[in-house]
Amino acid sequence: MITPEFLIKKYKLQQHPEGGWFKETYRSEELIKQPSLPVRFSGERVLSTAIFFLLESGNFSAFHRIKSDECWHFYAGSALLIYIIQLNGSLEIIRMGNNIENGEVFQYVVPANCWFASIPSKESAFSFVGCTVSPGFDFNDFELANKKSLVNDFPQHETIITSLCRQ
Repeated sequence: MITPEFLIKKYKLQQHPEGGWFKETYRSEELIKQPSLPVRFSGERVLSTAIFFLLESGNFSAFHRIKSDECWHFYAGSALLIYIIQLNGSLEIIRMGNNIENGEVFQYVVPANCWFASIPSKESAFSFVGCTVSPGFDFNDFELANKKSLVNDFPQHETIITSLCRQ
């Protein structure tokens, strides 16, 4: 039986600063030089990166954003809810999982620079997913949201921002 404890041990997952557990599984050896990247990047980046990501019931991935598109892939457990504040300020809720008849999706791309957070659905013990980033993930491109600032920018989403921010 697959449990969060089994996944943490099997894949040597580590705690992630935004919440949950992760393990980088791929980092391209090829680089994109800074002049070939959009101006939002401060230096060269690898072509692509991939991670495993685990969220247990009662935990969440706090609102954050990165400078690259991030493709999420569902693997095991129950549904994961991803809350995305789109660049136009609208809130989109994606339900990742394997119950496609209930509107769940196996894969979804969070656009670059959008604030997003995730949490297992209420009926879920855990959600085990993967994330692929291109250009590859770099902590220099990662920004954890400040609750007060995010609410100030998007007051219409105060309830969800307050519940899915740590600072």
